[in-house]
Amino acid sequence: MPKRILIAGGGYVGLYTALRLQKNMRPGEVEVTVVNPENFMVYRPLLPEVASGTLEPRHAVVPLRAVLRKARFVSGALTELDTARQVTTVQPPAGPPLEFEYDELVLGMGATSKLLPIPGLAENGIGFNSLAEAAYLRDHVLGQLEIADATTDPELRRCALTFVFVGGGYTGVEAIAELQDMAVDVLEGYPELDASEMRWILIEAMDRILGTVSDDLADLATTELAARGIDIRTGTLLESAENGVLQLSDGTKLASDTLVWVAGTRPQSILGEFGLPVDERGRLVVDDTLRVNGYSNIWSAGDCAAVPDLENGGTCPPSAQYAVRQARRLGDNLLSTVRGESVKPFRHKNRGEFVTLGKNKAVAEVLGRKVNGSLAWTLRRAYYATQIPMWNRTVRVLGDWLIGMPFGHDVVNFGSREEPRSAFRKAATAGKR
Repeated sequence: MPKRILIAGGGYVGLYTALRLQKNMRPGEVEVTVVNPENFMVYRPLLPEVASGTLEPRHAVVPLRAVLRKARFVSGALTELDTARQVTTVQPPAGPPLEFEYDELVLGMGATSKLLPIPGLAENGIGFNSLAEAAYLRDHVLGQLEIADATTDPELRRCALTFVFVGGGYTGVEAIAELQDMAVDVLEGYPELDASEMRWILIEAMDRILGTVSDDLADLATTELAARGIDIRTGTLLESAENGVLQLSDGTKLASDTLVWVAGTRPQSILGEFGLPVDERGRLVVDDTLRVNGYSNIWSAGDCAAVPDLENGGTCPPSAQYAVRQARRLGDNLLSTVRGESVKPFRHKNRGEFVTLGKNKAVAEVLGRKVNGSLAWTLRRAYYATQIPMWNRTVRVLGDWLIGMPFGHDVVNFGSREEPRSAFRKAATAGKR
């Protein structure tokens, strides 16, 4: 009988593990089932460009059903795990829960936003951890420009034009850079507004932004952002976000309708309910072959696992570069286990870093060499275009990039999609009069 491999999660780890299995498994050797709440994988390095409108949102995702031709895909969320019986419980979008037996289980459930108990944050903050959040943020920023352009109230105008991002890691830096670049670019269509009126503020608790890259690369990014008027405040915390006022630890109070929370992620909380070993950050504890400690048939990698870094010590950083390579090693180790062969440890040496800062703007470190400006921007796009696991999507992304290069950003605001039934309700109300 074929071995049953169940993969929980359709992100980098889930998708690339399944693709590795599809590529190398023999006929009748294994049955692969992938469980994920959404039927697509978000190609996360492209989210900042979705937020700035450079990329069509659908082009930044990989449809799981289309690429997993040799696997079964089930839409749902893993809710229970019985390791003794080797059974998982999955809750689909509708109907009763389903049970799946497994011989080998992969937990690649990724991470979610790490919220702190800051008054007003949950009610007023905007995340940047999903496709929906990135698309919403673009519409929101354009909506704030519309408000500022139309109002005669100076306080409302200043509030609308103040954009605050909390978190100076990869995501925060790329998000604020792309959106500020977009906002400046579209101002030609807002004759009542001037770029000097906009306030873009990046708050970081550490003493510098981009804490996971080299000092030189972080300095390049800091210089570029500061030259564009972005206010970078390191060693600073958000203390409250109530009633439209943001209180910072340096004593500053900001009236703003835009608070973007990008201050890190945490593993899915349900992982701690399965009875598996987790570290102080809630990540599954795995050995260097990606097996969960104490379990011979449960594996994990990516953001939800503390994977030992055999090259640099400690644990591997939560980046796409590492997650993809962990998934490939995981796929190989699964097949080796099924075949009764020895498994190999995961080992990877970082090949470089890319940080996009807007159109024709980026900083990079490639094979130890620092690059910035248009060259870094071009290298980044070339790299990510080759990494998308589907030619269909690669062509679409390249098309968006090529078509967009000679033109500016689009000012169309689809904010109404947040309430698609509002027009219907208005029509129904008017019909009763």
